[in-house]
Amino acid sequence: MHIVHVTDAAGRIVESDWLVKAEPVHRQLRPQIPEDYALAMHGVFADGGEMIVAVDKDNTRVLGVAVFRTYRNTFNGIHFYVDDLVTDSAQRSQGVGKLLIDHLSDLAAVRGASKVTLDSGVQREQAHKFYFREQFVISCFNFTKKLES
Repeated sequence: MHIVHVTDAAGRIVESDWLVKAEPVHRQLRPQIPEDYALAMHGVFADGGEMIVAVDKDNTRVLGVAVFRTYRNTFNGIHFYVDDLVTDSAQRSQGVGKLLIDHLSDLAAVRGASKVTLDSGVQREQAHKFYFREQFVISCFNFTKKLES
């Protein structure tokens, strides 16, 4: 199992075949992504997002997906934020998530970030167990306000 960068640091797609293969796994976490997955992801990448995938040893299947971004803010300085982290449901508890987190942590350090941040829905109890095991802590509350359309 190894990591493939689907985008480069500028958000340009460098592995379009892996973007296509990532869709079914990514939708396990984000079924609400618009039907035209590639177009939706192009928009995310244009706004600073990047993507890596964990791939099987035969280089045929996506086992996990991470979408992330690096930016500066007033609280963290260099902020390394993980938008999405998902392991294929058939591959959980086999080291895929750890491989992704370790790679993201190394990448964050190289970019000058002092931590990796992510949000996880309150209902994702199994994911929370994994994050705690990987030394993540709950550092704040995330508040959301729906806007009238």
